[in-house]
Amino acid sequence: MASTIDRDEEKLLVSDESPILQSPKTKSHTKDVHILSLAFLLIFLAYGAAQNLQSTLNTEEDLGTTSLGILYLSFTFFSVIASLVVRFLGSKNALIIGTSGYCVYVAANLKPNWYTLVPASLYLGFCASIIWVGQGTYLTSTARSHATDHELHEGAVIGNFNGEFWAVYALHQFVGNLITFALLSDGQAGSTSGTTLLFIVFLFVMSFGAILMCFLSKRVGNSKGENELLGADAGLYASLKSLSRSLTSALSDVRMLLIIPLIAYSGLQQAFVWAEFTKYVVTPAIGVSGVGSSMAAYGAFDGICSLAAGRLTSGLTSITSIVSFGAFVQAIVLVLLLLNFSITSGWLGTLYILLLAALLGIGDGVLMTQLNALLGMLFKHDTEGAFAQLKIWQSATIAIVFFLAPHVSFQAVVVITLVTLCLAFGSFLWLTLKVAKSSPSSTSE
Repeated sequence: MASTIDRDEEKLLVSDESPILQSPKTKSHTKDVHILSLAFLLIFLAYGAAQNLQSTLNTEEDLGTTSLGILYLSFTFFSVIASLVVRFLGSKNALIIGTSGYCVYVAANLKPNWYTLVPASLYLGFCASIIWVGQGTYLTSTARSHATDHELHEGAVIGNFNGEFWAVYALHQFVGNLITFALLSDGQAGSTSGTTLLFIVFLFVMSFGAILMCFLSKRVGNSKGENELLGADAGLYASLKSLSRSLTSALSDVRMLLIIPLIAYSGLQQAFVWAEFTKYVVTPAIGVSGVGSSMAAYGAFDGICSLAAGRLTSGLTSITSIVSFGAFVQAIVLVLLLLNFSITSGWLGTLYILLLAALLGIGDGVLMTQLNALLGMLFKHDTEGAFAQLKIWQSATIAIVFFLAPHVSFQAVVVITLVTLCLAFGSFLWLTLKVAKSSPSSTSE
């Protein structure tokens, strides 16, 4: 039965007019992964650094954290319809349009106030929803095409492609925060001229990333043909009905219900780093300029771990082992912070902060690669819907953190994060046991 479905999917892929999908043994699949990875690096090195600075630069009336909360709340709502938009536009067009929101948000930081950052945050929420669903759909489709053309194990190819993408993507924290450190380290952390120059540089870098997106090959979605969505008078109704069915079927799938806690935790731990760790751990210890260096360490280890985790991914057994390692590493950091352990003497204190950032980066690298690989393996026939669920729950959790963080103590946030990690990991283990029993072959390494 599974082989029949796979052959049907293969026919769908090769039936498109695009020569990139008709030509076997082509090298364009890996080329597209390289382009996609580099484009995201350029766009997110600017956005990521700007986001890390919100809680320390735009502190008046908590403008920075509130705008991020609005951003991720918007992200959550738009993620509900993101799969429909991506199917309508096509994953490549969704990626290109999605970049505009990041440029608008960074530009708004040139004159940060409630009238610039809030509208920019709302628009970025929409753009982020389609760019990330588009990314997950595009990368998975590329991996499957490559596996089919070269007769390779699909799970291994999905793992490798996700590993490369997330490794390069994770470097945005390293590169972007090094630029931040270089431009704000000479006493300019609070100056208007220093931050203005920083955001102008970021806008130029993002422009190159947006241009790179245009060189991606066009690909067909996995769930519904784009022409089907452009069909006749009943097209909108049929599309909305298809979206509703996709979302409800995902939430009625026990596998998705068991993976949602880990998805939510992945968003929680990212928001913890961006909003809490930089403000309450890094800044008091090594200053605002230290946010750049610590997040650079976070990004470097995130990238290295993403690449390694992607290369090691081949099936459910390997994913289970890798996620277990990442959860253990982040648990160590959270326990240290909960116990208020710190080193205050000179360079050892700085080194300790960088170590904590590196360990958090390792955990993030594991979660990002393994969640994307797991969704690609388990939900082959509704990729857009699965990745929409990923972003809905991630962004909802991030929004909650940014809204509640100003009103909750740091220690309380650490406790919540640690408890959520334990619950999410337990749910993940339950998922792996359930999938292993129903499909023993999926555990193969």
